[in-house]
Amino acid sequence: MEFTANEKKNVSIETSTGTYDRCAIQTHFVEIGEDYIELVERYVKPLWQEGDLLSISEKIVSLCQKNVVYRKDMKISWLARFLSRFATQHNSAGIGVGDTYKMQYAIDRCGALKVFWAAVCAGFGKLFGKKGIFYDMVGQEVTGLDGFYPDVFPIYGEFGIPLPKNPGGVCNEIHEKTGVAAMIVDANDFTRDILGKSDCVTLTDEQLCEIIRDNPAGQDAQCTPFILIRKHAE
Repeated sequence: MEFTANEKKNVSIETSTGTYDRCAIQTHFVEIGEDYIELVERYVKPLWQEGDLLSISEKIVSLCQKNVVYRKDMKISWLARFLSRFATQHNSAGIGVGDTYKMQYAIDRCGALKVFWAAVCAGFGKLFGKKGIFYDMVGQEVTGLDGFYPDVFPIYGEFGIPLPKNPGGVCNEIHEKTGVAAMIVDANDFTRDILGKSDCVTLTDEQLCEIIRDNPAGQDAQCTPFILIRKHAE
């Protein structure tokens, strides 16, 4: 089997634990309520070999879990409208709290007082050239929210996609039912976070982040939520 990479990405990568090949597995457009076990069986198992590791986009798992927040169900507060005017709307890492709906999601998750204080601290931080203070303070649940952004896939403008529920448990379920060791990642062109992994995976989160440090799944419309990882033969 020949591994293939997304455009402008490399198949192989060198890390502190060796050289790994990564295969970007293209799927159909996964929608809300699909079965991630069935997706792994359909797209991954025909390519999988013993010892491989599967990297899964967090967005796909949340969609399968029906873990979405619909725009039509959200009530936008005056505070969300006010604070979003001073924040970045989006960049190559995804949508930001400059979008009113994402700001409202932050308020719903963290409370108005905490979000207001985070915004104040972020404002002072910008005066000294320090970025990311707001997201550090509100936490990963807000930072990891996807969706509310129709430019790549129009349907994603209708809802937000929070981080998946129980990602470690999902990975263990995938391993138990399919034999495939997996990790669920929240990655973009700037940051990579390991949200969960199968208990059988012995590499640390830092070592796993090395393997996907170039975000091999891509950031646009590639439809490659699965990255099959195989250690390069010596």
